[in-house]
Parts: sequence; C-alpha cells; structure tokens
Amino acid sequence: MILAIKLLLLTCIWPTSLLISHSDHHHHYHHHHPQRSFMKRHNSKREIKTRKIDSTKVRPMKSEQLLRIEDHDFAMRPGFGGSPIPVGIDVQVESIDSISEVDMDFTMTLYLRHYWKDERLSFPSTRNRSMTFDGRLIKKIWVPDIFFVHSKRSFIHDTTMENVMLRVYPDGNVLFSLRITVSAMCFMDFSRFPLDTQNCSLELESYAYNEEDLMLYWKHGNESLSTDEHISLSQFFIEEFSASSGLAFYSSTGWYNRLFINFALRRHIFFFVLQSYFPSMLMVMLSWVSFWIDRRAVPARVSLGITTVLTMSTIITGVSASMPQVSYIKAVDVYLWISFLFVFLSVIEYAAVNYLTTVEERKQLKRRGKAAGLYNIDAVQAMAFDGCYHDTDTTDIDLTTFSVPSEESSTRGQAPSTPTLDAARIKRKRSLKGNVGRIILQNNHAIDTYSRVIFPTVYIVFNFFYWGLYI
Repeated sequence: MILAIKLLLLTCIWPTSLLISHSDHHHHYHHHHPQRSFMKRHNSKREIKTRKIDSTKVRPMKSEQLLRIEDHDFAMRPGFGGSPIPVGIDVQVESIDSISEVDMDFTMTLYLRHYWKDERLSFPSTRNRSMTFDGRLIKKIWVPDIFFVHSKRSFIHDTTMENVMLRVYPDGNVLFSLRITVSAMCFMDFSRFPLDTQNCSLELESYAYNEEDLMLYWKHGNESLSTDEHISLSQFFIEEFSASSGLAFYSSTGWYNRLFINFALRRHIFFFVLQSYFPSMLMVMLSWVSFWIDRRAVPARVSLGITTVLTMSTIITGVSASMPQVSYIKAVDVYLWISFLFVFLSVIEYAAVNYLTTVEERKQLKRRGKAAGLYNIDAVQAMAFDGCYHDTDTTDIDLTTFSVPSEESSTRGQAPSTPTLDAARIKRKRSLKGNVGRIILQNNHAIDTYSRVIFPTVYIVFNFFYWGLYI
C-alpha cells in the first residue's frame, strides 16, 4: 500500500519537474536571445561606421553636383538676352617656330587664356578657394568660341594629356587656358627682300557671337601680351610685339570684336651676303680679268666670259627657287640682274674687240702688201706666242725687233744665207720672250683699255646707290 502511494506521488511530481525544467529552459532561451540580437546590431553598426571611415570606399561628391551643372542650360551664354558678356584675353607667346616666304605664313606656339564670369558656376566656399579642372569638364559648360582669323591649321597640344586648364572661383569667375600651335597667313612684301622688314599679325575673334553678345578685349591692356625672352629665329630679328584691337564687319552677321597680336620681323642680311651678294661680286670682278688678257687669246677670253655668265645664272636660279613667284621685282633681283648685265657686257665687249681687231688686221694687211714668205713667218711666231693663228700678229708691234735682212743688203744684191735667216728667227723668239708684257700692253685694243676703267667705276657707283637706297 505504502509502495503504491510512493509510486503515485512520483508520477505526479515528475511531470511538474519536467514542466518547471522546460519552463526554466524556455525562460533561459528568451533571456539569451535578445542579447545575441543586440550583439549583431552592434557589430553591424561598427561595420557601417568602419565603412564610412574608409575614404577609399566612399564615392566623392561630383564636381558637377558642386557646381550644379545639371541645374542650368549651358548651351546659352551667361546673361543671355542681356548685355554682352565681357571676355578678357591674355596671351603668352612661347615660340615662333617658323617663317615661310614661299607659303607666306608663320607658325606660333602660345598660351591662350580666357577670363569671364558665369554666375551659374558659383559655389559656396568657406576659404574662398578656386577649383581647377582639366579638359573633361569643358564640354559640359559654356566657353567662348574664339578662333584664329586667316589660320591655315592649328591644334591643342595633348602630351601627356590635353593641355587645357579650367579654374573656377567661388564667385563664378572663370579662367580657361589652352596651349596652342597655330599656322596663319602673313601678307609679306618682298620688294625690299632680303633687306626687308615684315609685319605679321595673329587675329583672334569670336566665331558665333557678335558684339551684341560678346565683348572681346585685352585683359590687361598692352601688358596682356607677353613673350619668352629666348625667342629667336635663324633669319629674322624680332623687333617688337604689340597688342591691338578693332572691329570686323560681315555683311550677313554684323560686327565682331577682333584682337590683334602684331610683331615686326627684320631679316638678317649676313646669310644672303654670303650666299648671293658676295658670289655675284666675285663673278663680276672675274669677268674684268678678260680685259687684261691678250685680245688674240680667243679660247681664254671666251671660256672665261661663258663661265661667269653660267655661274651668275646658277645664283639667280637658286635665289628664285627659295622665293614665292611674285609679279614684282625684289631688291635681290635688282642686284643679281645688274651683276648679270655686267658679266654679259664683258662677253659682248670681247666680241666687239675681236671683230674690230679682225677688220683692222685685214685692212693693214692689204695696205702693207706683205710678202707671202714673211707673212707665214710672222703667223708662225704668233701661234708660238698665244697658241692661235692670226692673219698678222705684228701690226701693232715694233717690227724692228724682228728685223729681217735690211734694204741695204737687198740693194747690194747680197742675198742672206740660210744661217743668217736662222739667226734672225732665234733673235725674234728671244726678243718675243723677253718683251711679252710690253707686247701685250702695246697690242691692246682701245676698247679693252677703256673697259678696264669704265666697268669697275660704274659697278662701284651702282653699289653705292644700291646699298644707300635699301639700307
């Protein structure tokens, strides 16, 4: 009986303990679960906080958002519909790369800077600091459409990146800078070449906006144009750089503001003195040598004259090849063609001397009526003297030097023997060799004598007038 009661009590107490145990376990479960959830939320916040601190993983604010580019229409100029927007220009010339007379153009590398104000680009800044951008932002905002008038080709340098800078200030002021190389026309006047001074200009103008929409001006007046101190050219000396402005009118679109970069170039003459003037002087003086050569030396004088003429032709051709085909006479053409005329006249002078000498010798031959034997002897002696055959070579020479048997021996009937003739020939040859200089001077034609003085005198006078006029 007692055993049955114990079993009954155990049966009643066991489920209760199991229930209490289960209840405690359930209470313990609910007690620990919120803590674990709190730990997860805490870890998540720390992870988010860690991510925010890591700047490499945070996307920075776009410049477009700071400048509010998406809020405005930059297809229109600042102040559209109102007064024209002022655009200041500042230029720094880096170099003048080349000057081409044949193409009549020049190539220049420069820094072109634009200044204007666009309130749409203003932004808040506590330190009043500007923001600088490269060329990627240029296409999204309004910039002045400046172009170079009379330009043939131009490009913006792009090594290593495109050489473009945009600087925006908090109040909306903008600086836009470019590094450009441009080739433009230069209307040159070669009437004084190579003693000339050329005035060239690079012209800037807005392409779309006339003076009612855009006012183009030099930012700092005459000081807006600056140059590198080391600019130099091989053939020119840069005399001055200056800035000016004006207006240009187009019948279909109206008046436009235009800016001018003016520079004067004076040519170095030393190169052309060495290449053209000095050689032509030498050729002219070389042609005068023929006046001192015996008039019977036909091959020597003709070859000398032809050589000088051909050399002058080569000099003239070389100068013309490096110059544009202009329809007016240049200063160098005047000098070269006058020099060519002197050389040509020296050849004509000898042609006249040779013709008159031939006529004179024929007349003297007929007048003297020389014997055939004596004539042949004299002709042989002339050939021995200058290598040329002449009808007579002793018309102007003292014939007593080459005397043959005298009239006295002839009247006496004493015929000269063969040894006497041989002795006379030897005497003539020795006398000829010892008096070559005297014979040449005595045998000159009057034209040669006058030409030795007239040609140099006239050429010297021409040089005085030429250099006095062009320098």
